[in-house]
Amino acid sequence: MDFARRKAAALAALSSPAPDKSPKGGVDAPIAQLLDALNSHPDLFTTSSCSGRISVLAQPTPKPHTSDPKPKKKARGGGWVYISHDPADPDAVVELLFSGTGGGEKGAGDELVFRFEPMIVAVECRDVSAAASLVAAAIHAGFRESGITSLQRRAMVAIRSSIRMEVPLGLTDELVVSPEYIRYLVNIANCKMEANKKRMDGFLDLLQSKGLPGIPRLQDDHTKEDDRCSGPEVKLPLSQSVQTRDDLLTQKRSFVYNCDVGNKGDGEFGENSIEGSYFENRDPVRNNGAKHGFGNAERLMHEEKLSALSGNKSSHLFVTELKTSGEPIEKLFLWGQSACTLTVGGEQCVLTFGGFGGPGRHSRRNYSLLLDPKSGLLTEIIVKDTPSPRLGHTITAVGNHIYAIGGRAGPSEILDDVWVLQSTENRWSRVECSGNIFQPRHRHAAVAAASKIYVFGGLSNEGIYSCMNILDTESMQWDVIPAASEWPCARHSHSLVSYGSKLFMFGGHDGQRALDDFYSFDVTTLRWNKEITSGRTPSPRFSHCMFIHKHYLGILGGCPIRENNQEVALLNLKHSVWFHVSIPSLGQCLCVRSSPVVIDDDLVVIGGGASCYAFGTKFSQPVKIDLHLVESIFNLAYKKDDMVTQSCDALSTLDIQERDQNGTFVGHNAKPKVDTATNGFADSDFLVFQLEKKYAKLGKDILKKFGWLDLARKVRVSHDNINVLFPVSRTFHALITDQYSKTLDDNSCISEELLGCPEKKLVGANITLHKALGILSSCHGSFLKDELALSRKASKSPQTIMRELVSLLLERKGMPSQLLEQLPTRWETLGDITVLPKTCFKDPLWESIGEELWHLIAKSLGAQRLARQGKIMPNGTRDSTLELLVGDNGWVTHYENGISYSLDATKCMFSSGNRSEKLRMGQLDCRDEVVVDLFSGIGYFVLPFLVKAHAKLVYACEWNPHALEALNRNVMDNHVADRCVILEGDNRLTAPKGVADRVCLGLIPSSECSWATAVKALRVDGGILHIHGNVNDTDEARWLDNVVESISSIATTHGLSWKVSLDHVERVKWYGPHIRHVVVDVRCRPN
Repeated sequence: MDFARRKAAALAALSSPAPDKSPKGGVDAPIAQLLDALNSHPDLFTTSSCSGRISVLAQPTPKPHTSDPKPKKKARGGGWVYISHDPADPDAVVELLFSGTGGGEKGAGDELVFRFEPMIVAVECRDVSAAASLVAAAIHAGFRESGITSLQRRAMVAIRSSIRMEVPLGLTDELVVSPEYIRYLVNIANCKMEANKKRMDGFLDLLQSKGLPGIPRLQDDHTKEDDRCSGPEVKLPLSQSVQTRDDLLTQKRSFVYNCDVGNKGDGEFGENSIEGSYFENRDPVRNNGAKHGFGNAERLMHEEKLSALSGNKSSHLFVTELKTSGEPIEKLFLWGQSACTLTVGGEQCVLTFGGFGGPGRHSRRNYSLLLDPKSGLLTEIIVKDTPSPRLGHTITAVGNHIYAIGGRAGPSEILDDVWVLQSTENRWSRVECSGNIFQPRHRHAAVAAASKIYVFGGLSNEGIYSCMNILDTESMQWDVIPAASEWPCARHSHSLVSYGSKLFMFGGHDGQRALDDFYSFDVTTLRWNKEITSGRTPSPRFSHCMFIHKHYLGILGGCPIRENNQEVALLNLKHSVWFHVSIPSLGQCLCVRSSPVVIDDDLVVIGGGASCYAFGTKFSQPVKIDLHLVESIFNLAYKKDDMVTQSCDALSTLDIQERDQNGTFVGHNAKPKVDTATNGFADSDFLVFQLEKKYAKLGKDILKKFGWLDLARKVRVSHDNINVLFPVSRTFHALITDQYSKTLDDNSCISEELLGCPEKKLVGANITLHKALGILSSCHGSFLKDELALSRKASKSPQTIMRELVSLLLERKGMPSQLLEQLPTRWETLGDITVLPKTCFKDPLWESIGEELWHLIAKSLGAQRLARQGKIMPNGTRDSTLELLVGDNGWVTHYENGISYSLDATKCMFSSGNRSEKLRMGQLDCRDEVVVDLFSGIGYFVLPFLVKAHAKLVYACEWNPHALEALNRNVMDNHVADRCVILEGDNRLTAPKGVADRVCLGLIPSSECSWATAVKALRVDGGILHIHGNVNDTDEARWLDNVVESISSIATTHGLSWKVSLDHVERVKWYGPHIRHVVVDVRCRPN
C-alpha cells in the first residue's frame, strides 16, 4: 500500500463515528485542531496521538522471582485510577485517594504512581525530506525530543517533549504521602499542562503561518479552486509541487499570451542590439553556417583547432538535449531570462522566470517555469501576482525565497524593482527596500552569499554602472560599496558566481569592446582583487554562461562567437589553472544570453539565442552537459597534483599586447610603460625588477639571456601574490632607464614578430639588445629596493631571515638581544593566515615595537595575514582566543580534503591535527544512513559525512553562536544544506532520539557528558558511536574498557538490550606529553 492509500485509510478511520483502538476510543479534544492541520498537508498524516494527560496509575508490584530471564517492559499490567486531559482539580484527586476507594476495583497492594505525560503525536511522512522538515519545525516549537523514529518501510516521526513527571505515591492500601503533597503534585502537573498547551498552540500557529522548512506552508481549508490561475497547459502550484508526478492534473490548453508588443527591436536583439551587431559584422560564410547552428560553420573552418587537452581527443564532455513533457518546449525558447535552482519535494529543479521569446509571437514574458532535469517534466507555476514581463533581469535564490531584481520592460523602460517569490505562499510580492538608492538597470549580474545578494554593473538609459550594490534580504536594505583603487571598470552582460567567501566575475562589455578580465570580490573584506591565473585564459566575451562545479569554475559560450564555441573553459580554483575541454556536440546550441544551472554533476543550460538580418531568429534547445569527467580530465592532463605548477608553464601564453574594441590584438605604438623612478636608490642598494605574473616567464628568459638577472639572489613572489620580483644588476637599471627616454623605431616589429612567439622560440631567436629592452619596457615593470637581499648561494631558512631582521630592529630600538630567544621556530597556516604559537613573544617589551615587529615577521614568512594562537577557552563553547596581528578581520576559508571550511579564526577553533580523522569519516559509505553529530562546531565532521560519505541526512548539534554562523555558511558553500538539519542549543536537549545509524562525539578532552544522549539518538536496533577522547598512553586499555562498560550500562538503563563491542581504535595525534587523541568506534547490536 503506497503513501496516498495509507493516508486515505487513516483519515477515513479518523473521521469514522466508530471508536478507535485507544482506551478512550477517540481523539482528545485539545489536540483535534493540530491533527487537522497536520493531516491537511499532502506529505503528512497522523497515526496516533495524545494531547497530554494527568493520571494516577495502579500497577501490580513486581514479582521478586520470575522464570522469564527477559521480562517484557509492560508485563506488569495495571489501570488508571484517575485520568484527565485537562488541568486536574487537586481536591478531587485528594478525595479520590484518601476516601478509602482510591484503589477502586484494583487489587490491594498495587503500586500507585502519579504521572504527567505531555503531548505525543506519531506522524507518517511521504519521504525523508518531509520528515526532516517536520522534525525541525517541532523542535523549533519546543518539542525538543522529536525525531525520526523509522526510515525503513515508512518515514515515521514522533513529536514529543520532555516535560513529563512520574512520582510513586505508595500502595493502594498504604499511601506514603500526605494530602498536602498530593495537592502540591497536582499544581505542578497543572503548570506543566499549561506549558504543554502553549507549545501545542505555538506549533499549530507555526504550521499555519510559516509552514515547514523546505516545503510549503499548510493551506487554509477555505482556499477555493477559483483562486488559482487557470492558465494554459500543465500548471503546477508550489503548494502541490511536493506531490508525486502522478498527482499532477492536466488542464485545458488555451494559448493566451501577452502580445502587447509593437515597438521595433522589442526583443533587444536586432539591427540595433549589441549581439546583433556582432553577428552582422561576421563574414557571409560564418553567417550562412549560423543558420544551421553556429558551431557547424566554425567547425568547418577550424576543425583542426578544437581544443582537447594534451592532444587527447577523448578528453571531451557529453551533451544531451532535454526532452520535455507537460508544457510545450517552446516556452523555453527564450533569451534574456534568468534561472536558478529550487528544491521541490527533495529534488532540485530549475526555476526560470521572464525572458524574450516563447510560443507564438515573440514577446517579453513573465511566466515562472519549473523544469525537472531528470524526468524532463516542464510545468508552469501558478502564482498570485507576478512581476511585469521583462528580460535582462536576475533571479537569485536565498533559502526558500527567490529574488527578482531589475530588468528591461521596454525599449526605454528600465526597472529598479525587487520582487520575492515565497515558495510557501505561491506569491510574487514586490518589496520596498530602504538604504541607498538602487538605480534602474538591466544586463547586470547578481549572486547570493549567505543572506545577502551582491549586484554589480549593468546598463541603463543613463550609461553603464561599475558599482557594487548589496541587498540584505533580512532587513531589505540596499548598501553600496565605495570604489577603491583595485576596482573593475563599468560593464554589462558579464557573469558573477559565488565560491566560498569569494565572488568571481569574468568578462562583459564596457560599451566599446568585449572584456576578458577576471576579478574576485571578498565578501568578508569587501575588496576586489584582479585574479592571477595560469594557462590559456578565456577569450574576451559577454552574454556568456559561468558556473561553479565542485572546485572548478566554468565559462561557456558568449559573444562574439569564435572557433572555441565548442569548448568550455575551466579554472581549477585550487591551483588557479585554466584548461579547456571540448564539447563536440554543442554545435547546434547557441549559448548567448543563456542561463546555466548546476544540479549534481549536470550543467543544465536554459534558453539563449540571437537575431539579426543575416540569419533571422534562432533559439537554443535546453541541453544538459555531463560534468562528472571534469576531475578526471584535469588529472589526466596534469598526471598528479604536484605537477600542476610545471604544467602551468607549458600552458602559459603571451598576453602583452593591447586589444582594440573588437578584441583584436594591436601593436604598441605608445612609449614603453615602465616605472623607472630611482626612488632615491643608492649605488650600494640591491634592486629587483617587478613584473606581473603573466609576464614573468618571458621576463625571466630575457633577463637570463642578456645576463641582467642577478643569480646570487633569489627570485620570489610579492606579498600580494600578484607580481614576481627579479633580482637584477645596476647595469640593467641604467639601460632600461636610458631606453625609456627614447622612442623605439621598430615597436610594431617587436609586437608582431616577437610578442606573438612562444617563450621557447623567443629565447632561441637572435634578438638585439635594443629589441629585448623594448619588450621588457612594454611589460609595465617597476624597480624596487630589495630589502631582504637573499643570497641564493647561501640559502637561508625563514627562521634565519626572521632572526636577522628582528635582531636589526632590536639593535635600532636599543632593546636586549635576549628577546631573540622568544622567536617562534614553527607556525601553522590557516587559509592565508600564518598562525604563530602562543609560546612566542611573551615578554611585555615586544608590545612597544608591535606595529613594526608584526609586519616584519609577516614579511619574513611571506604572510598576508599574521596571528598568534591563544588558549582554547575552557568553556562549553570552546571559543578561540586567536589574536590577529596583521590583517583586517579573522574570516578565512580553508580547503581540506576537497571541502571548504569558512570560519572567523578569532572566534572559532580549527584543528589541522584532526585532518586524518576527517578524511577517515569521509571515506565511510553513509549513503543510506542518518548521522547525528553532537558537537558540530563549524562542520568539522558534518561536512565530510555529507560531502564525501554522502550521508542521507545529518543532524548537526551546536550551541556556539560563532560556530553556528560558520556552520550555516559552510553547508551552503559546499551545497549540502538540503541534507543537514542544524539544531541550536545544548545537545542534551536538542538532539533527536531513535533516528541515527551512527553518532559522532567529537569533543576533547572528553565527550562523556553526552554519551547518554548519543545512546538515545541511536535507533532501537543500534548503530555506531564515534567517541573522541584524550587518553594517557598508559591508561588506554582501561579507558577502552570503561567506554564499553559505560555504553552498555546506559543502554540497559534505557531499556535497550544491546551487545556493545569495539570495532576500531584510531590514534589521531599526540595532544601533549603521553596524552593521545583517540577515537574509538563502538558498535551496538541487539542481543
